[in-house]
Amino acid sequence: MKKLLIALSFSAMLAQSPMTLAAPGASAVSPVLTNYANIVHANYEDTLKAAQRMQKAINAFLSQPSAETQQAAQNAWREAREFYGQTEAFRFYGGPIDDDDGPEGRLNAWPMDESYVDSVKGRNGAGLINNPAFVINMDNVIAQNERGGEENIASGWHAIEFLLWGQDMNADGPGNRAFTDFVDGKAPNADRRRDYLKVITDLLVADLNSLEKEWSPGRKFNYRAQFEKGGLDSLRMMFVGLGSLSRGELAGERLEVALNSQDQEDEHSCFSDNTHRDVVNNSLGIENVWLGRYKRADGSVLQGASMKDLVATENAELANKTTQQIAASVASALAIQAPFDREIIGASDAAGRQRIQQTINSLTQQSKDLVLAANAIGIHKLTLVQP
Repeated sequence: MKKLLIALSFSAMLAQSPMTLAAPGASAVSPVLTNYANIVHANYEDTLKAAQRMQKAINAFLSQPSAETQQAAQNAWREAREFYGQTEAFRFYGGPIDDDDGPEGRLNAWPMDESYVDSVKGRNGAGLINNPAFVINMDNVIAQNERGGEENIASGWHAIEFLLWGQDMNADGPGNRAFTDFVDGKAPNADRRRDYLKVITDLLVADLNSLEKEWSPGRKFNYRAQFEKGGLDSLRMMFVGLGSLSRGELAGERLEVALNSQDQEDEHSCFSDNTHRDVVNNSLGIENVWLGRYKRADGSVLQGASMKDLVATENAELANKTTQQIAASVASALAIQAPFDREIIGASDAAGRQRIQQTINSLTQQSKDLVLAANAIGIHKLTLVQP
């Protein structure tokens, strides 16, 4: 979902911060930027490879629809989301994913009006799939994404999710789409449904491939080459990404909205009931960047100069406090139980709602701590996404 960036002075918080020293020099900042770029590239590379495995599983399902091949495709979608969720810590500062030409809106936009893509309960002929005048190809899908409204989602993770699982009409589990929806003679427009799922899967892989290239090392003209030369401005963008995801996006749009509405349609991955893992991986992505480390798909760990290290040189107590708060957010996210749409139901003292509220509170506090951490190293003005 696209958000409006709102400039905030944070004067109240800054007034409480300790007297700051001069901003760190290039010799201190440069290793942090390089390590960050290494982590971003590795995370996108792992995401791309996982998405390609999903693409292979979906192609197998489309070639021979069955309960077994559908389950394999669903499992591959879940596995790929584990890596993509962590990449959202690299957003909100106009980088290659969400600049004016970035693919974020067609990668992960939500919430989704399912009837924009396919038939839903009570509307059997709805959606682009059931409109024979709509030619299914990549360019046309891109043109239709968010056309006429933010919920008119035509592509991305959640469109794929909807086609694999169908609407979630179950109180205690995910959607239960029959594999026969993709079998000729068993469901209307099964051939177009197969074509559509293939096109949006190929588009997602292509967009992830472009992001991986923008962060690849050794290229003279990609985004990474520019970012690593950005000094304090690039470091500022890192803080903007973490602070915005912490409060405005994750605590606000993804948790508070659903908690207040108690509406299943407001949860992030509503068709698969994967929202609890989305929250964990978003939180983990923030921790990865702050600590300057990332555990790769093969189990190896990237570790290097970090934001925490820079802040600790000026205010070790604040650096430790921020580290502890971010760890508390990850722990709170891990405590949220599946299915998420059951956690949000009930009175304010319901156990599930309390678990979500605790996560919101922790994320909100860590956003404040990140602002103070930025101030401690000479970054006094941030532009963060607000809920």
